[in-house]
Parts: sequence; C-alpha cells; structure tokens
Amino acid sequence: MTADTSEPARARRTGRRRAGTAPASARDTNYRSLRNPFPVMSVFSDDEAANMHDTALRTLEELGMRVLLPEARRLFAAAGARVDGDDMVYLGREIVEAALATAPRSIRCRAGNPTRDVTLELGTLAFQPGAGAPHATDLKRGRRPASGRDFTEYTRISHHFDVFQMMSPSVEPQDVPTHLRHYFTTRVQMEMTDKFPFLFARGTPQTLDNLEMLKIARGLSEDELIAAPHAYTVINTNSPRTLDVPMAQGLIDFARHGQMSIVTPFTLMGAMAPITVAGAITLSHAECLAAITLTQLTRPGAPVCYGTFTSNVDMKSGAPAFGTPTHFQASLAAGQMARLIGLPWRSAAGSASNLNDVQAANENQMGLWGCLLSGATVILHSAGWLEGGLTVSYEKIVTDVEVLNMVAELCAGNKAGTDEIGFVNALSAVAPSGHFFAAPQTMERYTTEFYEPVVHDYANFGTWTERGARDASQRATDVWEGILAEPPAPAIDPERSAALQEFIDTRSAEGGAPPES
Repeated sequence: MTADTSEPARARRTGRRRAGTAPASARDTNYRSLRNPFPVMSVFSDDEAANMHDTALRTLEELGMRVLLPEARRLFAAAGARVDGDDMVYLGREIVEAALATAPRSIRCRAGNPTRDVTLELGTLAFQPGAGAPHATDLKRGRRPASGRDFTEYTRISHHFDVFQMMSPSVEPQDVPTHLRHYFTTRVQMEMTDKFPFLFARGTPQTLDNLEMLKIARGLSEDELIAAPHAYTVINTNSPRTLDVPMAQGLIDFARHGQMSIVTPFTLMGAMAPITVAGAITLSHAECLAAITLTQLTRPGAPVCYGTFTSNVDMKSGAPAFGTPTHFQASLAAGQMARLIGLPWRSAAGSASNLNDVQAANENQMGLWGCLLSGATVILHSAGWLEGGLTVSYEKIVTDVEVLNMVAELCAGNKAGTDEIGFVNALSAVAPSGHFFAAPQTMERYTTEFYEPVVHDYANFGTWTERGARDASQRATDVWEGILAEPPAPAIDPERSAALQEFIDTRSAEGGAPPES
C-alpha cells in the first residue's frame, strides 16, 4: 500500500482547496519536480572564482588533507596521492580532475513511489526540512530533548507537504539507544513516507543495516540497489582540512553501494574557516573536492552531491549566525564553485533565533533567497530550524512551508496566452467602471487561480479579531495538530513491514550496531 497521491490529498498538502465544482481551467502546479526559475547571481568575478578553485587545488597539493581512515588513505595512495606520516594526504590536481570527470552531472533519486523520484542537477530544485537537532519544541509541550515520538511526528508532518521532496534526519531521538537508533529512524521513514529517504552513515555496520532495511522495505535486490540511488546521507568534513573515520567510511560505503552522499563542510567564518567569504569558501571547496574524489576512487560514477554550509559567527559570543548578509554571499560564492565544476549541489537556510518569531522568519528567508539566487539544487534546513540547528519547531515547519509553497508556485511560471489575457471573457465582458468579480474568466478560475495559504490569514482586522486574534504560530499549531490527528497512510505493505521488524528484532538481539568513531 502506498501513501495517498490523489488530487484531493495533494491539494491538502500544498494548501490548495477545490471548492464546489472543479473549474474548467485548473492550475497544473507540480511541487514534486521543481526547476529554479531565478537567474543566478554571483558575488565574485569569473576570474576571482577561478582563482579560488585553483587555490583550493593548491591547498590539497601543498597543505594536504588529514584523513583518519586507513582504507581511505590507501585509496588515495593507490591513485597516486602522497601520504605522509600517519594521516596526511596530498592530492595532486590531476587526481581531483579525473574524479570530477566521472562524478555524475545528473542524479535520479529513486523514491518509494516513482511519482516522487527526484532528479538532482544544476537547475533543479528540491527542499528538505531542518535536520539533526537534539531538541524539539512546540507551543503545547515546550522545548524538550528530542524523542522517538518527535522523530515520528516530524516525519509525518514532512511527508504531508509535497514541497518537501526529500526526507531529513529531523531530530536525534535521544530516548532510543545509539546502537539501536538507526533501526528506529530508518523503520519510521520506510513505513511512514514514500519520499526519498535519509540514512545515517555512522560506521559500516550501521550503514549495512540501513541498506538491508531499505532493500526489505522497497523490495530491492542487491543489484537493483546498487544500480540507482534509493537513499542519501550527509557527510560533514571536520574543518579545517580533516576527514574523520565515520565520515570517510560513509563516503566509501555509500559509493560502493551506489547510494548518494551529500558532501557538506560546515564552516563558520572566523572560527573553523578564514573570516572572509573568499577564504572560507576556498577552504570548503577544497574539502569538498577531496571528499568527492574519495567517492570516485571507490566507484567511478558514484552519485555524489557537492555541498557547503558556510556562515559567520557572532564575534561577540562566538555563536553561529544564519540568514546574515555574509551567509547570503557565501551561498552565492558556493554556487559559483558548483557551476564551475558542473555538479549538483546543496546549500542551506536556517535561523539562530530561539523561537518562531520575526527574527526566525527574517533569517530563514534571507538564507533561503541566498540559496535560490545561487542556484542551489538541494536546500537543506529549509523549514523548522531554530537556535542554529539545536532545535526544530513544529510551528516553524508550518510557517516556513508557507514560503516554500510560494516559491514552488513561482517555479511554475505563468502564461499569457489568449485565455489568460481574456479579451473575450474578461476585458470585453466588463464595462468601464465595472468589476471583474462576475466576469466569465473569473468564474472559471476563482477557485484555482490564486495560491491558497496554509497558515497565513488574509482576513481584515475585524474578522481576525472575532476569530480570536490568533497569530501565525498559534494558527500553525492547528495545522500540525490537524496533520497528526489523521491516521497515517502506510508507505509499505504489511508483509514488508513485518519482515522489516523481524530483521530489526534479530539484529537487536545480536547487540545492534554502535556508531563508530
């Protein structure tokens, strides 16, 4: 059994309603396969960007990358890299350039439902909700350590909105032991959503468990799994210039099994990276190139996504800051690097605000527009993130979705044909000083022409007051509670679900798989 993909269900998830008889001219907006309609911006000249790329290659040649996994160092050495001491790897630019030549420019990501497959390439656009937070918060229950219940609810809310094409690791369910946590997070995704899933890469035993669960839930053979990416993971380098054991192992394991890695140096200017945008992006670019090279040395053609998450710190406190002008510029610069090497890439929005307020909205939108105008393929943390990633807010997921839906509407563009101009059924149907409320064109389109908001309230002050004078966060509470009040539609049939649970029970009895460090 698959999740409900009917038009009424899609209308609920996108925020559009079908009132009364369907009009003749219904909008055909596809939130599942978006293309970025905005012209890309650059922060540096082409010559400056080329110099940053060249400096990144020089950094790998002369300064090297610290690689803590012996298997990764052997792969680099076999390709001709110089390995000195215990863990320093010096990569010649010819090795990097050969790897970039085999990295795919377009990646078709296979979801549980083929209608939810996602193609990642320069020019396409996919959103993923906030991820990796140790805490959750909402107006009803307050801020708290994240739990399995939060992870499950977050998955259901994220599945509900079509504007999220990819799932995320949302929150860390801290009430689930670490050696069993990957069973829980993978099972919830397999059973509650048919979107493109995220799998943790925290050592080979956990990765192999996750991939086995993926095969069971999706009905895949080993060959079918390897033939196409059915899941992804996020790989973070340890800036500056360090690739640790679990992250290097994750790159190798996912490449070996044909699954996608999104490489993401997390660099904060003035802390783990130079204080300038140019210096920080050059460092991030070098680290990305080293990680991408490792995937291609493992398996040429392995799906891999270039990425960066670069912002500045508050120099008064040392705390991360997001949605700043510098964050915006860093996204533009990363886009220039991605276009230079031609790979699909990820960027991120986010907020450092402590609650879902005006600051949170401003920062998230500023970060989001940096991603959109830089041509990002995948935008992580596009909704729900607070406290610089320490907390996910239920209300903020909903209020951010409103903006993402509007962006998705813009991706559809608009038309100016005969029917849209409406000389016959609009312009000539209304006399001077008249109105268009009852014009034939209006009557044909009034239920479908405009975006119907999820949480925004367009009522006047009097009506809004009569309804309780409730703000956007309060209305967002109604939205997420309404989503969770509906019974979840299972994404897999009962037999596969039972087989999945049997595998988990067996592996748990064997001791599970602790994360490797």
